Amino acid sequence: MNHARTAALRLAGGSSLREALGRTSAESWPALDQAVRDLPSWELPAYAAPDTRWLRWDWNAPLPSLRRSRSRRAESESENVIALCHPDGRIREAALDRVPGSPALLPLLIVRCADWAAPVRERARLLLSEVPPADLAPHADLVLLLARREQGGFAEDLLDRGVRGGSAAQVESLLASGDRATRRFAHRVAVDRGLLAPGRLARLAADSGDATLQDLCADAALASMRDEDHDDVLGVLLAARAPRVRAAGVTALRRTGRHHEARSRLADRSGVVRACARYVVRQGGADPLPLYRAMCGGEIAEPGAAAGLGECGDPSDAETLWALLDHPSPAVRVHAVHGLRALDAVTRDRLSVLIDDPSPAVVRAATRALLPDAAGLSRAWLTERDGPDRPRAVRVAAQRLLRAAGHLRPTG
Repeated sequence: MNHARTAALRLAGGSSLREALGRTSAESWPALDQAVRDLPSWELPAYAAPDTRWLRWDWNAPLPSLRRSRSRRAESESENVIALCHPDGRIREAALDRVPGSPALLPLLIVRCADWAAPVRERARLLLSEVPPADLAPHADLVLLLARREQGGFAEDLLDRGVRGGSAAQVESLLASGDRATRRFAHRVAVDRGLLAPGRLARLAADSGDATLQDLCADAALASMRDEDHDDVLGVLLAARAPRVRAAGVTALRRTGRHHEARSRLADRSGVVRACARYVVRQGGADPLPLYRAMCGGEIAEPGAAAGLGECGDPSDAETLWALLDHPSPAVRVHAVHGLRALDAVTRDRLSVLIDDPSPAVVRAATRALLPDAAGLSRAWLTERDGPDRPRAVRVAAQRLLRAAGHLRPTG
């Protein structure tokens, strides 16, 4: 029995929302809404008292008017919840009048704003528009979840206007939300309102694992950066783990007139960062190709130089890269393979020896390079490498190549 259905049954038995749901999330409210309306009548308690007859699942029974037939006692929270989620839209609409003054029911009011029945939806929206924006912000995750529905835009617009016109502290409280959509929303508002300093934006971009926030915060940091912020902002962006953030920092070197600093990024481990570095170096009047040749011709300290040479070199540079396949560093060998692929200089017979390389990373890189020409590899040679005595990386490579050559059935 899933959590929402269990909660619905508990509510039908008279439990409070807190007792029935426990800890809530944005997803729990639409799930509860659906679970209540899915409950069959025999799983509901027998509502015999005159004041609870409206909680009916008998579609042939007459519909009482909730607005004119109120009980002398206050309706329980559980009855209100069931009414707000009732399959009959007329009961849902009438139950909305019980929401004002009941903060615990606010999430269900938000749900009803996206109701498929227009009368329910319109009544819910009128009531939600009277809710203070500060009370709506804590439910941003639910509002943004429901915004994906066809009728979910009303609450989102209210939230947006309220947070944009609210206090900076309110926006700050949403920045660290556990909900990704809420974090994105809060960061967009904070950027638009200019609430975050360039240095903080740079750190947010560098620390985030969300590509959308990385782009948003890095771009905003660079757009708002003043001369005195250059070292702080660029230093953070260039040291970031995410390639897209480092790439933003490298590109900004051109704008700040620090083209020469891009040379140290030519051998970055990321292809997109290397491409940005080459652009900035060229804008500064230098040619990155001789720099790559110099890096690859001696003691290679930065493995990415091998890939960079392939990305901007010419066919004459292929032999330099072939020689690097014997380099003691697995990272250099991997990037040399990438460089050969970029030059379209892969030769099956010369590269196939790397399938037996002791480094799994090198084996994977060589496999990807050989896949287009797998049919030209000896089936017996590949089958031998699929034996139980071979390392796992070699067996996986042999199976991929056998499959690409048509010797094995595709998996899945």
